[in-house]
Amino acid sequence: MIRTGWTRPKSGKKEPKGSLAFGVIDQKGSLFRDFGHSENRLVRYIGLCAYKSMTIKSCYEVAKKKLLTEPGICEPNRALFTRFFEYLEYKLKRLNRLAELDEASYKTLSYYIYRLRTVNRWFENKPWVDLTKEDIKEVYDGVEDGKIRTKSGKIYRGTEAYFRRVMRGKPFDLAGKRELARSVMEFYQPRSQGDVRFIREPTFRQIIGVVRKPEHKLLLWLAWDIGENGHSLLQLRKRDFSRQVNRETGQAEYVINLQPEILKRSRTPRAEVTNYAETVELLDFLLGQMTDDQLLFSFGHRMAAKALDRAVRLTAATCIPGGQKVTLKDLRSSMACDLLSKGWTTDEVNYRLGHKPSSREIDKYVSWLALDQRRPKKRMFDSNLNDIQNELEESKRREKLTADRLRRQQEEMDLLKEQLAGISEMVKKTTNYTVGVSKVHENIKQRLALKEVSEIS
Repeated sequence: MIRTGWTRPKSGKKEPKGSLAFGVIDQKGSLFRDFGHSENRLVRYIGLCAYKSMTIKSCYEVAKKKLLTEPGICEPNRALFTRFFEYLEYKLKRLNRLAELDEASYKTLSYYIYRLRTVNRWFENKPWVDLTKEDIKEVYDGVEDGKIRTKSGKIYRGTEAYFRRVMRGKPFDLAGKRELARSVMEFYQPRSQGDVRFIREPTFRQIIGVVRKPEHKLLLWLAWDIGENGHSLLQLRKRDFSRQVNRETGQAEYVINLQPEILKRSRTPRAEVTNYAETVELLDFLLGQMTDDQLLFSFGHRMAAKALDRAVRLTAATCIPGGQKVTLKDLRSSMACDLLSKGWTTDEVNYRLGHKPSSREIDKYVSWLALDQRRPKKRMFDSNLNDIQNELEESKRREKLTADRLRRQQEEMDLLKEQLAGISEMVKKTTNYTVGVSKVHENIKQRLALKEVSEIS
């Protein structure tokens, strides 16, 4: 039996007042898993919740209670956080037309626990209602200039979540400081999130070639084939897969139902069909002995990242064009680039990525029936067929050239044979003539000898 919550990290280092780390605690109260002060680790933790059959709701409730009762956080800020979570919970219910909050909503709420705690640490637990322009400017400049850093001493990269959603968002609005923060951050520009980084299909196949375990291979193939992020794929169960034969191509494929509870709030719940035979083969192999409710993967994000890191290290694979290290997230963008290069339209690729396609009215039908997936799938099949036909035509052309060359060589050989036969005949005639001349000469000699003998007599 385990529970979750915010706990003091056992790093041996002196922590600032009110500093906690998110972790999993066993029944005796000792730290079972420390997720530290990282929002990415919180994401991995949410994946672990699914693996351990714990609901994100229960994890959020425990973490929120810990935040709102933490003695290290001043009373005015705790009261402000309470008001903010009441506001955000209501907003998510009404915005998404929910009678009760779903798992995706609790996932969104969980992110704010970390963000509020981090910004509170930046301001050294000073009541937000008492913040001055100088206080906000000092923190803003400190984060942007790299003077305020993470617990591990690294520069904050994802500052937009703090600046836009907290300091320029509702939390500071409840404190009456949003306009003040906006005036201080007049020249703030979010760091670019549009860096291009992807890999080509041959590079991906090199990576797959050195992965040892079938379940690790399947996860990478799904990430490349479907284009969903690793955290969502790790929460798939056998019931989410349906095998069929594509009427357009005649090939076996799987329809994968991506349910809303495993997706990011911004992603569209949808059904996707597989494009690659390798994905189908691995699914056939691994799904055979599973029950419908069983998780497809028995490992978490950290083990998946380790398996990919090992393969990337062995193949020395890097992203295009910047040469960055290949991660699970890069397989999503790589799939998009690969499909675009094979003739898919931007709307079709957007739909496969879970973004809104251009058609709005029939989204829910197209999503669950996967109607629009047959046409691009067939186009991909036709593209591969065209490649094969081109190779066949090239092979035929080479065979024709070879046949022409052999025919010319045969004609040259026949001509040489005729010339050789003529020469042989001439040599034969010459030889016969020579023999005849020799016989005549011998006959003359014999006659001359007989004449000499007769004259002597």
